[in-house]
Amino acid sequence: MGDNTASKNHANHLVFDLSATVLPPGGSKCFDDDGRLKRTGTVWTASSHIITAVIGSGVLSLAWATAQLGWIAGPTMLFLFSFVTYYTSTLLSSCYRTGDPDTGKRNYTYMEAVQANLGGFKVKICGAIQYLNLFGVAIGYTIAASISMMAIKRSNCFHESHGKNRCEISSTPYMIMFGVAEIIFSQIPDFDQISWLSMVAAVMSFTYSTIGLGLGIAKVAETGKFRGSLTGISIGTVIQTQTVTQTQKIWRSFQALGDIAFAYSYSLILIEIQDTIKSPPSEVKTMKKATLLSVAVTTLFYMLCGCMGYASFGDLAPGNLLTGFGFYNPFWLLDIANAAIVIHLVGAYQVYCQPLFAFIEKQAAKHFPESEFITKEIQVSIPGLKPFKLNLFRLVWRTLFVMLTTIISMLMPFFNDVVGILGAFGFWPLTVYFPVEMYIAQKKIPKWSTRWISLQILSVACLIISIAAAAGSFAGVVLDLKTYKPFSTSY
Repeated sequence: MGDNTASKNHANHLVFDLSATVLPPGGSKCFDDDGRLKRTGTVWTASSHIITAVIGSGVLSLAWATAQLGWIAGPTMLFLFSFVTYYTSTLLSSCYRTGDPDTGKRNYTYMEAVQANLGGFKVKICGAIQYLNLFGVAIGYTIAASISMMAIKRSNCFHESHGKNRCEISSTPYMIMFGVAEIIFSQIPDFDQISWLSMVAAVMSFTYSTIGLGLGIAKVAETGKFRGSLTGISIGTVIQTQTVTQTQKIWRSFQALGDIAFAYSYSLILIEIQDTIKSPPSEVKTMKKATLLSVAVTTLFYMLCGCMGYASFGDLAPGNLLTGFGFYNPFWLLDIANAAIVIHLVGAYQVYCQPLFAFIEKQAAKHFPESEFITKEIQVSIPGLKPFKLNLFRLVWRTLFVMLTTIISMLMPFFNDVVGILGAFGFWPLTVYFPVEMYIAQKKIPKWSTRWISLQILSVACLIISIAAAAGSFAGVVLDLKTYKPFSTSY
């Protein structure tokens, strides 16, 4: 993610940073004020990166989330999460530069922004949460991609057997296939070389979201009625042989909040996106425009997909709109939608994992500068293309990382629960707490002033929501584990 020509524009780059050429402040025609090659990102490239990161697999669980909350609380929570995400993202974008918003020192990563504004132990806490969350997202995306690949196989199976065959399929081979693809793509050295992947992923996310929305509208038109109720899923409803009890209703509602939080989370890579933007105008102005545009587009999509999915299926809205087999026909359109999901997730996986890859590689190079295994670049010539720079440490560690996320996905293939846990775990600290605290520190907002109190109330309210969402998602995992066998999950 980033712009192709904005080469080497991250502090978390590998040690081979060509930008070591430090120029006088103010830069030149080819270089920015920090001596790095000129950034070329615009409102449109930043928006496409945000949309790639935001409209991910999270959109597919929104019909289910709306079904748990009902017609009043569902759309209300979607709107509230979008507002909080937009507001805290503007606070975070103000922390890209320390001091003057136009000429202050750049912070290239989320952790550097925390270091510059808060410092101390909070940096380590932030790093642990951010990188653990990125690791979790890789697992969530592997599960989602395998489910979509299986859905293609199942929809064709249903079509051929005219619905007579149950078409149960194991998810394991599909997770392995996705893992192999990610091992190949993860060898792309760094962020600024995958902008093409980001653009493709953004187009794919719109493709499957639009198909899901279209099928929902068609279903409502076919039945002639909007299903669902004001308060959400009814107690006593039987779902997959389980009857929803009062307690389960509460847990499911909490889990729905985690699913919505996950659908909006992109703060953990916001600073990296901002570091691809050219100036003037100042990066913060461009980023605020891009954030407003992308969050508005995302929220419109989310409202439509969540609400139309709920209107189509009511209490029986599937956990994954395009693979839960609420829809069976037209089967070819479902195949296109699920193929788009898989292509999107291949790109999104890289978008989220590149900061983690770069962080580990930077630390390794810093601690073992003499090791050729870590630092040596081998030029591999590819006919018709530029020579590929192969690094053995990168090859080995990124391959092991992908293998680990794939194995964990096979062990815990619960889409909704994993999405809920990730949303709950990352939302408050990364989307709310750190942006609020950094903004207070940077703007020197006096303690107990009206502004300070308002920001703290926002932070505490979001913390309570995150705790509730985490509790609901863990309860869902406990329930799933009662009927679960490792490596043999079938759908």
